[in-house]
Amino acid sequence: MGSDDDLWQTNLKQLGTYIRSQRRLAELSQRELAALVNLSDTYMSQLERGLHEPSIRVLRSIAGGLNIGMDNLLRFMGAETDDDTSGDDGQPLTAEAGILADPDLTETQKRALLEVLRNFRD
Repeated sequence: MGSDDDLWQTNLKQLGTYIRSQRRLAELSQRELAALVNLSDTYMSQLERGLHEPSIRVLRSIAGGLNIGMDNLLRFMGAETDDDTSGDDGQPLTAEAGILADPDLTETQKRALLEVLRNFRD
């Protein structure tokens, strides 16, 4: 496996971790999200574990189901977007994306940090 393949696998795992974090923050079970976006439970599980490369259609469905910008998901796949510093609402993504992607934080800690961040923004 070459370095490009290794990077791709790392990106898939990070994407899966991000989807799982967003799902948990939305207080959805894996089964609920799968049903919401018209995917099988098994496929959703494999996506969250970084075992499948999702299509654009699947990413679009997941983004819609989690109420997040498609750009957020594409960044984890290594795609460059038109505006790398803001989401659909124009708010900076770097702090929020960093909190959500941090594997050392628990879901409770992520929620608390996001709440603090949102209070500062308000």
